[in-house]
Amino acid sequence: MIRFISPQALKRQLSDGCEIALLDTREHGQYGEGHPFYSAHLPYSRLELDAHRLMPNKAVRIVLFGQNNALANLAASRLTSLGYQDVAILEGGVDGWAAAGYALFKGVHVPSKAFGEFVELQYGTPHVSAQQLKTWFDTKQPVVVLDGRPKSEFRKMSIPGAVCCPNAELAYRIHALVADEETPIVVNCAGRTRSIIGAQSLINMGIANPVYALENGTQGWYLNDFQLGHGSAAHYPDVGQRDSAALAARRVAAKALVKKHEVGSVSSSQVGDWLSDKTRTTYLFDVRTPEEFAASVVPGIVHAEGGQLLQGTDLYVGVRNARIVLYDTDGVRAPLVASWLAQLGFETHLLDAGDVSPKGYAGGNERPAVPALEEIAPERLLALVRDGSVRILDLRPSQEYRQAHLADACWSTRSRIANDVGREPGLVVLVDNEPGRAALAAGELAASGAAQVLHARADIEQWEAIGLQVITTPDFPPDEECIDFLFFVHDRHDGNKEAARQYLAWETDLLDQMDEQEKATYRLIN
Repeated sequence: MIRFISPQALKRQLSDGCEIALLDTREHGQYGEGHPFYSAHLPYSRLELDAHRLMPNKAVRIVLFGQNNALANLAASRLTSLGYQDVAILEGGVDGWAAAGYALFKGVHVPSKAFGEFVELQYGTPHVSAQQLKTWFDTKQPVVVLDGRPKSEFRKMSIPGAVCCPNAELAYRIHALVADEETPIVVNCAGRTRSIIGAQSLINMGIANPVYALENGTQGWYLNDFQLGHGSAAHYPDVGQRDSAALAARRVAAKALVKKHEVGSVSSSQVGDWLSDKTRTTYLFDVRTPEEFAASVVPGIVHAEGGQLLQGTDLYVGVRNARIVLYDTDGVRAPLVASWLAQLGFETHLLDAGDVSPKGYAGGNERPAVPALEEIAPERLLALVRDGSVRILDLRPSQEYRQAHLADACWSTRSRIANDVGREPGLVVLVDNEPGRAALAAGELAASGAAQVLHARADIEQWEAIGLQVITTPDFPPDEECIDFLFFVHDRHDGNKEAARQYLAWETDLLDQMDEQEKATYRLIN
């Protein structure tokens, strides 16, 4: 029997010290328009695909919510069918939470974003304005600008002359990026958080150079009408044997950090026991670069690039008060990330690289098998369209649908597909480049009377080549129906200065919205 929990009771549970997963089952845009502080995002459209990753322990206490109770009810039934044993629904959803007087937070990765603001306040992280950095450039003053974001984000836009070095890599590679101890180092991101965390990481690791966070990142640069670069491939150097002396010094600093922040160390056998423990949740992450992870995958260790793990912890960790174990091969990156996770309020441990099991680690949930839909070839789809004997629903993100879709296709998502398809639709084709997501949506059509449900991949060029009509609809679906897209986050990168100002104000205002319980999450040690 799925039970309901009042907002007041949930508020108490969120600070009782026991494990709990608070999950928003709505789509990304709805989630970003307002959710409780501690919630992670598990959209109904992907629920069975991501539940095992966010909640590897099926005995964990779970509370689901939507706008009200309807969607959460559907999600709860799906989770119980997967074997989750303790599932509750927040009474009244986000509407009930707000009516009880509790804050709803806009945006995504709120705990991590607010943490960055707390770090600046607590540590007094030095910062430099866009105007000052531009003056340094113009007067030829030596300065090294390091962009703390991943390569994919860096390529989209960057400060001219900057080098991409994601935050977790900074201390590990800084000796190869800065030749002396006098040149100022400026760390930037697109906004504020990663600039602050990156700069303070170097300071905490004892880097002698003057280190600054670029105030408001690339958005601050753009708001001052300075030109951004696009498509840059300048990124961090490799680390080799010749760097052993520098790395030894970094390892000493890293050990001091983990001791200061009470980060534990754990053996390989203990990690195995933890992952198999049915009473606690344990996450095991490799924080190295994607390339390093791909070159030496250890079964059971999940990749979470260190800087991104800090930036969006809720993307990887769905359970509050869970254990986190980190792994690297260098003794610098994992300790640095662990020191921050401990201050974020997580029980954090390090797995010694020399003690890793070559066979990997079992335990936790595997992604459940989703029955595959039969895939339809474009030529057959063309014949069905010409015959008028098919109903086509496009399940891709709404913004991809706007850019290009079949003229006969309607946009939909799992939570609304049963209504969109109508009664007795005959043959249905679901367009999606994620077969698993399409299969989940197809499962909602059991009572619709659909004669058959097939899957088609979106191959725009091939569609057009064989004569399928592809159209663009920039304003359809209308903004209010694009429940999977958070407009205020994205418009800031599309030349909308007002959107950039609103986003930066959102970041700096987070602390004022938090209550004492939420602020007590963090354990900052100066």
